[in-house]
Amino acid sequence: MPNKVQVPRISDAVAATLERRILEGSLKPGDRLSPERELAAELGVSRPSLREAIQKLASKGMVHSRQGGGTYVTDALESSFSDPWQDMMGNHPNLREDMLEFRRMLEGQAAEWAAERATDADLQRLEKSFATLTAAFEADDTEKRSAADIAFHQAIGDAAHNVLIGHLSGALLRMMHDNIRLNLGELKSVPAASRLLMSQHAAIYNAVRERKPQAARSAAETHIDFVRETLAQTLRSVARRETAERRLHTDFSSS
Repeated sequence: MPNKVQVPRISDAVAATLERRILEGSLKPGDRLSPERELAAELGVSRPSLREAIQKLASKGMVHSRQGGGTYVTDALESSFSDPWQDMMGNHPNLREDMLEFRRMLEGQAAEWAAERATDADLQRLEKSFATLTAAFEADDTEKRSAADIAFHQAIGDAAHNVLIGHLSGALLRMMHDNIRLNLGELKSVPAASRLLMSQHAAIYNAVRERKPQAARSAAETHIDFVRETLAQTLRSVARRETAERRLHTDFSSS
């Protein structure tokens, strides 16, 4: 019958609901889905319908089951973008500059939209991530600083309420994790650097919280400009040290 109404399957509706949560970042890579009984009750569906929905997501590579129990969200949405670029960044250092240029554009727009669109829940999350970032910078732990830095910028990206910005910014930040950690490690020897970085993060945070879109964009762009320059200085410093160590090794070998 050409005019027959197509009633969607319950499992399709459940799969769409879970997929939306993954897209919007409510469920993140590595998150474990609630136990089957709890999730079925939350969604108001039977456990067989829920299992069928999860199988649909698994076939798309968006979730997977682990040995020992539990279903987890994969990083399929981001790894398909980041994996080949991650390998190329290691072989082509000049790509870092292009990545940072792209990150400047992306995070500037994300901060502007976050200032316009952030909900009360977004602002609460941003406040928590900024407090964690502040505490991490006060501690002498580069790994914690790097993780807190990434979490803060991810909170800005999610508050922009554009799923592509949220996932792309997350992929870029994870790709550049080693560079961020290296950069922060080098900057520890520069007394004013930590203060400058925190003032930049504070400017982004305050502009978003005060709902000043242009100020938020400007603050985010200023921050990335600073990161680009300091990363370039870091790479030059590392290259100089490596050159000096090779010369020293050659001198000892020839003596």
